[in-house]
Amino acid sequence: MGFQADMAHTLLYLLGYNSPEDRILPENYDWSDRAPLTEGLKTLTAALRPWTIDFHVAQNDATVFGSGSHDKTGRHCQALDPNGKLDIVKDAGHWLRDENGNLTKAFKHICWDGCMFANEVMMKQQTWNDILATMIKVRQAHGWYEPEQVRNNQQLKQESLLG
Repeated sequence: MGFQADMAHTLLYLLGYNSPEDRILPENYDWSDRAPLTEGLKTLTAALRPWTIDFHVAQNDATVFGSGSHDKTGRHCQALDPNGKLDIVKDAGHWLRDENGNLTKAFKHICWDGCMFANEVMMKQQTWNDILATMIKVRQAHGWYEPEQVRNNQQLKQESLLG
């Protein structure tokens, strides 16, 4: 059991979309002042990081989309969307590092979460180029890689288990 962290969805928690009484950022938050956002992310990630087993890097414009029981689901944006409210590379670090700034590697896989993109967006090569470039920047900023020897050893182990 664990928590699947998604940068786009957890941003909405800070804003109190689904639980107004638990909002961390003030109503009518001024996006030009990143200090409350940074502090809010520190508070949120400190509480949830120990339970996180899967991490989705994502962008959000601080709006919601959905219907029915999912009427307040985070609207994911493309990686380079000018309306995106997150500094993806910096803000991913709140999940990937502890409160002292140390890389935790508490979960093995990170991925991009671009759910709710229209099919025509998903079919564009530039969408994937931007996502890959952003993910590489996250990896570079937070040391998220496995040396070639570790990958080779894991692959050999998996192959031997498969027979």
